[in-house]
Amino acid sequence: MSYILEVKDEANIEIIEAYLYYEEKRTGLGEEFLEHLDNYFYRITTNPKYFPQKRKPYREAFIKRFPFLVIYEITKK
Repeated sequence: MSYILEVKDEANIEIIEAYLYYEEKRTGLGEEFLEHLDNYFYRITTNPKYFPQKRKPYREAFIKRFPFLVIYEITKK
């Protein structure tokens, strides 16, 4: 089964803020953050049950290199 990732507007704002923060710390670090995030998004869409279910129905994928948490749920839509 193929899954589609829908990123909420609030999450997009947090992603942009994190990108800008990391770019301010070091040029290129924001890009590294986005690459790591894309890798996690890929992992979530290809194997959504891989990450633990902390609070039903939500699962949490902690990005190890950056202190960022992706919280998601699997729906039938």
